Amino acid sequence: MAALRGRPFGFLASVSARVPADLDRRYGFELCFGVGTGSKGVKARYIWPQTAEQQGVSSESTADAAGSGRGTTQPPEVTDDQLREEVHRFLTELGPKTRVAAVPPDITRFHSRAGRITELVWEHYGSALTDVVPAIGTHVPLSQEEREHMYPGVPSELFRVHDWRTEVDTLGTVPGEKVAEITGGIADFRWPAEISRRLSRGGHDLILSIGQVVPHEVIGMANYNKNLFVGTGGYECISKSHYISALYGIEQVLGRANNPVRSLMNYAEREFARDLPIVYIMTVVGTRPDGSTYTRGLFMGDEPDCFELAARCSLETNVTLLDEPAEKVVVYLDPEEFKSTWLGDKAVYRTRLAIQEGGELVILAPGLRQFGEDDEIDRLIRRFGYVGRDNVLEAVRSDPELQGSLATAAHLIHGSSEGRFSVTYCPGHVTREEIEGVGYQYADLDEMMRRYDPQALQPGMNTLGDGERVYFVANPALGLWAERSRFR
Repeated sequence: MAALRGRPFGFLASVSARVPADLDRRYGFELCFGVGTGSKGVKARYIWPQTAEQQGVSSESTADAAGSGRGTTQPPEVTDDQLREEVHRFLTELGPKTRVAAVPPDITRFHSRAGRITELVWEHYGSALTDVVPAIGTHVPLSQEEREHMYPGVPSELFRVHDWRTEVDTLGTVPGEKVAEITGGIADFRWPAEISRRLSRGGHDLILSIGQVVPHEVIGMANYNKNLFVGTGGYECISKSHYISALYGIEQVLGRANNPVRSLMNYAEREFARDLPIVYIMTVVGTRPDGSTYTRGLFMGDEPDCFELAARCSLETNVTLLDEPAEKVVVYLDPEEFKSTWLGDKAVYRTRLAIQEGGELVILAPGLRQFGEDDEIDRLIRRFGYVGRDNVLEAVRSDPELQGSLATAAHLIHGSSEGRFSVTYCPGHVTREEIEGVGYQYADLDEMMRRYDPQALQPGMNTLGDGERVYFVANPALGLWAERSRFR
């Protein structure tokens, strides 16, 4: 892996190196498998099953490969037995530990396999696993039912609730001049690198950050150090990083692993977190034609190389490219995962590059109960609404309340179509007046569920009985959809 270190991986999420040639055939198929020693002496491992066609694919062809095989030939996957074997092998190689913290995601990443991996961590360390700190960021804490559903077998007394407003430490602050340098001048405020006090003061000899690499609206590709600086970060850290992303432009960030917010967090980890025993376990999860999910890759280590390879794997697995934009896109939001527009607007983020000018996005949201994930953000969303980038930026300049909640401002920008297409919400528990009050269109859920039955529609393009053509996305959290010419 040392050959990859220090090389840029381009505008998209590919690395400028070929898939390594040291292939392991232990499981009966070609397995991209590598080891390398990171700065903390950690021997990295990555497991990415390869087909013959994928071996030796260079970064120049990665963009063309993105989405090209989805829904046709099922790529090889990492089975649960293989996942268990490789996680235990990796943890064994880390050596004995006496106080371990696990930082997995919340229910919005249910399909990430992080629940299963956290079970394996408990299985491996037993009483040495002292803290499980779900990286909820600004989200509502896991309920007991959600915790038991996602983390069966992990003792409930190990779970800690992160409070992003009050329970963080600042590891260090990136000065405004450095922020301006990293962001190309779009921001020049200082940025505090904040994480949960449970991690900074916990006395752990291992902090395992566990999660899924997948296209993301704020940081291009989710996970890696975002899991710490956002997932367990504080108010200022989260708000300013999200606002930088909004200023840079969501359509320039989506699916790109190289962007200002990622560069900022890489700098912060390198400069301020070098003494924390942080090690990453990252998955890439794909979707089969029938909507079920599978583990496409497993990447474990403490260096950027593992994330770079995972980002490349995600690009090839999670991005669906359309030859032409869709006039109407219908997205279904699982009621167990999506209860607010703060989360449900992934439907807007992840499909906006696939919708034609003047088109429509219909969001079936049976679980929708609110706009924000807490009362304060909910109130601000209701007050300012999804009114477009220019209007939100003007409100930030003129209104101290929105100035004090830049994460909300960023969300309002990200959740707007900028008038390019309409957004129609079909909520389960929010009124027409409330939906229209924040700038979205409203439609009756029951009526739209009958017309666009999620159980009847197939992922991708569908033609209804009356000839209407709609593009259906069953879970926006699992990927990114874009018209080919708009994603380069």
